[in-house]
Amino acid sequence: MTHMENAMTHAPQIKIAATYMRGGTSKGVFFRLSDLPEAAQTPGAARDALLLRVIGSPDPYGKQTDGMGGATSSTSKIVILSKSERAGHDVDYLFGQVSIDQPFIDWSGNCGNLSAAVAPFAISNGLIDADRIPANGVATVHIWQANIGKTIVAHVPITNGQVQETGDFELDGVTFPAAEVQLEFLDPAADEDGAAGAMFPTGNVVDELDVPGVGKLQATMINAGIPTVFVNARDIGFTGTELQDDINSNADTLAMFETIRAHGALRMGLIANIKEAERRQHTPKVAFVGESANYTASSGKQVSANNIDLLVRALSMGKLHHAMMGTAAVAIGTAAAIPGTLVNRAAGGGERESVTFGHPSGTLRVGAQAIEEAGQWVVKKAIMSRSARVLMEGYVRVPADAF
Repeated sequence: MTHMENAMTHAPQIKIAATYMRGGTSKGVFFRLSDLPEAAQTPGAARDALLLRVIGSPDPYGKQTDGMGGATSSTSKIVILSKSERAGHDVDYLFGQVSIDQPFIDWSGNCGNLSAAVAPFAISNGLIDADRIPANGVATVHIWQANIGKTIVAHVPITNGQVQETGDFELDGVTFPAAEVQLEFLDPAADEDGAAGAMFPTGNVVDELDVPGVGKLQATMINAGIPTVFVNARDIGFTGTELQDDINSNADTLAMFETIRAHGALRMGLIANIKEAERRQHTPKVAFVGESANYTASSGKQVSANNIDLLVRALSMGKLHHAMMGTAAVAIGTAAAIPGTLVNRAAGGGERESVTFGHPSGTLRVGAQAIEEAGQWVVKKAIMSRSARVLMEGYVRVPADAF
């Protein structure tokens, strides 16, 4: 076969308009729905195959070298945005958590960090009506989070009609300062997968979870921001001051956390049997909490017990997260506001409207207001600040036969 004949048997690459963005402590590839190839404009196998190829998954080497992914859960993400047809909303936001080494994309939850980049992208890419954007000031964008059916309100600084991305807002886990984007997660208690909108699907703020190989653990299982299983650090042999290497270098420890996560998912009604947890890696999250203590963050920065209310460490896609997932921060803030949860107890108990917690990269403050209605705790919104920045824009390329 000649070189020319051989070339004819291989599909050319196609290019798709895309933007590579950081949002909070995550980054991902952002698309307008209308820019995707027609076969990928609706959910299904073609869309997943295309987006897996964009990110470079599945990669048995775990590096995503042949794609846009960064070989961590925080950098293996996809966002699809479109103008919203839902009343009172500007943009529809669909998030995909892309597995690094397996051929699947988990569409079961939101990414709270990338939520900060949604409104800036929407404004810059014509998805928001021009009359909604001030020449100077703050644009308020109502986002419909399509994965979980929730509203997020973003407040984006605007200078001379453009999204302001530079600023002096510092976010632990992000090296450089940027402009502050405030996010409000409205009615954050999730109601996906038949959880009937219950913030506590078991009906309790604390349960006893019987975990094979671990024993009976106290657990707070909450649907807020993202379904999350909280356990006490000391009950599993930790303090809450751990950094990534302390956890991620130990396969037995990671397996223990996955067992806790899977049994929590079953108890929360998110899966029908333990086996299903393998295909549902993005949700629920598992996190462990401890009382405030001094520690050294991953950057070398000293965190003082006096500046935080509690310690929290969380796992994402089977590994300890380098900072904190935005959605898990919503769960932390919500749980902290409700007396009796393990998060609330670690923070010292009582009623509170905000909490500052220590994570591996530093600290984060999140606010939430809880009220009791007809014997049920309700949280109307959780608030936190992130930042976002366009890293690159143009086109991603994929082989035409990749989907």
